[in-house]
Amino acid sequence: MKLNNKGLENKNAWEAAGYALPQYDREAVAARTKQNPFWIHFGAGNIFRAFQANVVQDLLNKGDLDRGLVVAEGYDYEIIEKMNHPHDDYSILVTLKANGTVEKTVVGSVMESLALDSEDDAQFSRLKEIFSADSLQMATFTITEKGYNLYGSDGSFMPAVAADMAAGPQKPASYIGKVASLLYARFLAGEKPIAMVSMDNCSHNGDKLAAAITAFAEGWVKNGLADEAFEAYVKTSGKVSFPWTMIDKITPRPDASIEEILKKDGVEELDPVVTSKNTYVAPFVNAEECQYLVIEDNFPNGRPALEKGGLIFTTRETVDKVEKMKVCTCLNPLHTALAVYGCLLGYNLISEEMKNPSLKKLVEVIGYKEGLPVVINPGILDPKEFIDTVLNVRIPNPFMPDTPQRIATDTSQKLAIRFGETIKAYAAAPSLNVADLKLIPLVFAGWLRYLMGVDDNGNAFTPSPDPMLAEASSYVADVKLGEAFDAKKTLAPILSNAKIWGVDLCALGMDTLVCDYFTELTAGTGAVAATLAKYTA
Repeated sequence: MKLNNKGLENKNAWEAAGYALPQYDREAVAARTKQNPFWIHFGAGNIFRAFQANVVQDLLNKGDLDRGLVVAEGYDYEIIEKMNHPHDDYSILVTLKANGTVEKTVVGSVMESLALDSEDDAQFSRLKEIFSADSLQMATFTITEKGYNLYGSDGSFMPAVAADMAAGPQKPASYIGKVASLLYARFLAGEKPIAMVSMDNCSHNGDKLAAAITAFAEGWVKNGLADEAFEAYVKTSGKVSFPWTMIDKITPRPDASIEEILKKDGVEELDPVVTSKNTYVAPFVNAEECQYLVIEDNFPNGRPALEKGGLIFTTRETVDKVEKMKVCTCLNPLHTALAVYGCLLGYNLISEEMKNPSLKKLVEVIGYKEGLPVVINPGILDPKEFIDTVLNVRIPNPFMPDTPQRIATDTSQKLAIRFGETIKAYAAAPSLNVADLKLIPLVFAGWLRYLMGVDDNGNAFTPSPDPMLAEASSYVADVKLGEAFDAKKTLAPILSNAKIWGVDLCALGMDTLVCDYFTELTAGTGAVAATLAKYTA
């Protein structure tokens, strides 16, 4: 059983092994897609393969769509060369259900895959042809938040971006420069309308994409390298829109245990590829069953009825409310709490942490008792039901190979939004009192304890990557387990840093509780578990 056109001719073998196969004439769909593409996606990674590609597959199966997807990869061309093309753009989605079952689907909705490589004349010309098509309605993106960044640490353009600004739209080297070049081709073809839709997991993602594309339009026009009307085209929402979206689906790195299941089924050539850019890709992707994609309904060239596939279209204001609901209360803070304490207590799976009564109570109180009172209900998703699903279905899912170490990455960049917004809301509400927040400060103290790089048994561990790791760790560098120290004096400089917490904890009077917790957490080996048990009893 090989995952390609030839191998899938033997449908009986695949179906007998429990695989759901495409239920449409893929050759006919591919021909229509090539003739009249409607959706191109940038970023050929796991989230796209598990979510957007599968939604389109479902709609093709039901006859609600008659064309499929085009995917372009602009960061790591080897994904296309070594994974998409050898498998004729098929992939296997393994959905890991909380009840212990797995659902296996051969996804064939990608009809064409291309490298976003301006040095490859054939592929870049084809991308320009796609962008010039009247039928193209949307270009979507999952390229990570840093993919939209044009600037270095000194605030000036990164070298590749600066070179593209000076050279013009013919053969740009930077990612957004190449996308802007394709959009310029659409402009030259008659100022045709399109929605440029970031589906990355970051707040106000449409604005980030808009700012990056607009910078190129302004730069090229200013330097006399593009028609001066291109800037106005990009800035006119009736021509080019940049909707906000909120996406939520956990797709961990392809796991060896899932690979073994597929091998036992008889699927061949499953070996993952690690590219020269250290991207880990496999012919399959494993993902949770829950998924949410909420999109601002702003599509100047129209759009297909993707709501039939479960996507939610609404206003920008509602997208913002859903984003804040998820990021500030109902999911992300709970994940961060488990990540910090999971590392300290030696856990390697997030799901295992939910078997610990103290950790379970910790996230229940943070979600239901401390966070929920300040959540604005977006109307399309109920916050309490969202938390219910997170705590009872998503996080405890024993088949999700997600780790606290992964989620603990960049914690210094997450605390302000994941907890700081709740604290601000408490401080601003006459009916609420910041002093009533008891377990959010325990997470803060837990992170400071985590920065020591010593677990609850006294063994050293390596904290996950974080841009502020060296600076933040320096504040607790002299603290030793079981040795007396002045917590207020030690921690005051970091607790007053509003950039980390979103607020000045000292000014709000929250520093005392954080210091008290930290003192208890550092009392000796076993103190982390004991402190958690004490305050979650």
